[in-house]
Amino acid sequence: MIKILFVCTGNTCRSPMAEAILKDKNIPGVQVKSAGVYAATGQEASVYAEKTLREHNIIHHHSSMSLSEEELEWATHILTMTEGHKSTIINSFPNTLDKVFTLKEYVNDDINNTDVMDPYGGSQDVYRETFRELESLITKLIKKLGV
Repeated sequence: MIKILFVCTGNTCRSPMAEAILKDKNIPGVQVKSAGVYAATGQEASVYAEKTLREHNIIHHHSSMSLSEEELEWATHILTMTEGHKSTIINSFPNTLDKVFTLKEYVNDDINNTDVMDPYGGSQDVYRETFRELESLITKLIKKLGV
């Protein structure tokens, strides 16, 4: 079983969109969750994130989750949206070193810029751009995982 945990800051924009995109693929043997390094528990995804997902016929009922040791232990792959998120996790939980990567780093995409654009506070078009970036990265992730 492959267990992927997507991580961003507040768990209301990037990581929930990544979770929803991958879950929508309905891949047997793959479980997906998301969390935020500084998330408040129980928040819905941002309005623009939900709207962007719906534009792609993806319905995702999201409730934000603060990153915890339990989720880190659950995951076989911890894929962060930025180098900063990755560093925060490794500094707090050094035992995760072998399974924490930025999403871009893991799929070997643009190793000079390993951060996924943060749409927080941006327009609907900014969220659409982040969605397109995540969708492309997740397609590469699926190929790399061989599922």
